[in-house]
Amino acid sequence: MARTKVLSASEAARLIPDGAVVTVSSSSGLGCPDAVLAAIGARFDAEGRPRNLTTLHPIAAGDMWGVKGIDHVAKPGCLRRVLAGSYPSGPSSAAPPAIWEMISGNTIPAYNVPSGILFDMHREAAAKRPGVLTKVGMDTFVDPTREGCAMNAKAVAEPIVSRVNFAGEDWLFFPSIVPQVAIIRATTADERGNLSYEHEGGILGPLDQALSVRNNGGLVIAQVKRLAAAGTLRPHDVVVPGVLVDVIVVAPDQLQTTNTPYEPAISGEIFRPIASFETPKFDVGKAIARRVAMELREGDAVNIGFGISANVPRILIEEGRHGAVTWVIEQGAIGGIPLLDFQFGCASNAEAIVQSPHQFTYFQGGGFDMSLLSFLQIDRSGSVNVSKLGLRPHVTAGAGGFVDITARAKRIVFSGYFTAGAGLEIADGSLRIAREGKVRKLVNEVEQVSFSGRRAVAQGQEIVYVTERCVLRLEPEGVTVVEIAPGVDLQRDVLAQSEFDLRVNGNLKLMPAALFHPEPIGLELRRAA
Repeated sequence: MARTKVLSASEAARLIPDGAVVTVSSSSGLGCPDAVLAAIGARFDAEGRPRNLTTLHPIAAGDMWGVKGIDHVAKPGCLRRVLAGSYPSGPSSAAPPAIWEMISGNTIPAYNVPSGILFDMHREAAAKRPGVLTKVGMDTFVDPTREGCAMNAKAVAEPIVSRVNFAGEDWLFFPSIVPQVAIIRATTADERGNLSYEHEGGILGPLDQALSVRNNGGLVIAQVKRLAAAGTLRPHDVVVPGVLVDVIVVAPDQLQTTNTPYEPAISGEIFRPIASFETPKFDVGKAIARRVAMELREGDAVNIGFGISANVPRILIEEGRHGAVTWVIEQGAIGGIPLLDFQFGCASNAEAIVQSPHQFTYFQGGGFDMSLLSFLQIDRSGSVNVSKLGLRPHVTAGAGGFVDITARAKRIVFSGYFTAGAGLEIADGSLRIAREGKVRKLVNEVEQVSFSGRRAVAQGQEIVYVTERCVLRLEPEGVTVVEIAPGVDLQRDVLAQSEFDLRVNGNLKLMPAALFHPEPIGLELRRAA
């Protein structure tokens, strides 16, 4: 291999040919090679090149808070097709990103592919195998019997997944897509192109992406924060070896993650004192998070997602139970304390940060103990929608790793509010619904199946739904109310607010009143089996 070249972002952008399949390593603002993507967009504006790109984003590229990511190339003529685990998201009050305008306008074929499957597709392309056989996503929007990952009519016309029979069983088959260009990011490159990740909040999947391109004769561009002399990186610190890298672009001002220039605790260089983490203020959301925490078992490895459940690690801190479980998140952190808001996807004080493709293998095979996730809608079969809602899809962003995580998880706790927009009050250990929400979240049929209740029952998965007014479980006979909050009327506030008939457990219990008091609840965790 020729010596790795150090080029400017604009010089690197000129190397990308028309019609290329380009894979980008990023998770929203985390690890996003934004300087290179910006240069590609600027070159297209100036020269009309490169044209007709297909881009692959295993997790997501960019956000709505300063890291434009895919929006740099979301221009008619520049972008022809996109496959992503998720897309830039933002508040419903904000104008949608350019990529969402292209998706909803049916300008290009767009697909929401589970993040783990997208990484699997890279691995198969690297080994020159025909594609991915998987059961992840069956009976969800991923399945061609539903939407086949398609986000618009143009995508429906160009299917990327089929159902096949192999060895007497039905599988989903994703043919390999061979990328010609990889745009990845690291902290440091030496003069030979070796890459290390010492300031990164996650490694993500750059090695798999670089391998898929290198093994097929393509171009690997690495954006880094700084350049080091050849031979100065310790071999155990090198994540992507220089034999896989063609071009280095130095961008010293790259953000560590969204709205975060650099925090050494995110990259594991220091550990923050546990007392420095804020615990949630007392409100209804905290009551839900507390009840979710009661489902944990001592010693479990627990995946955690966005929403109410993201506060559960801080509930454990407040209760003096930090360390009782090990948190595992799709961007690769194991242990520590998963972070919130703009820093979601990172953790402080992690025990390890592994590459995302390996983390998704762990999830897809069900090696972890349980997952704490959110819901937008639940339907009569127990299916959950987290990925599509109404006319402003950029608010939900897509499913990311949700489908990979839930496919074989032994236990899942979904959390959320029973209705949207309800006026809720807490007083003296009771919940009062002062004004009912205008939008029901327990519906006859979810707008999009992100998680299949039917498949969960068939596989024997344990599924719990925690809301402010009740706890429900998915049983073979249907969704069943097993607990109700103090102060809540079962008929008026629960059964009448669901579009479908809920079953009621014959031994209906009250949710603990302690959940609805500001003081710690004295959390005790069961022992793992």
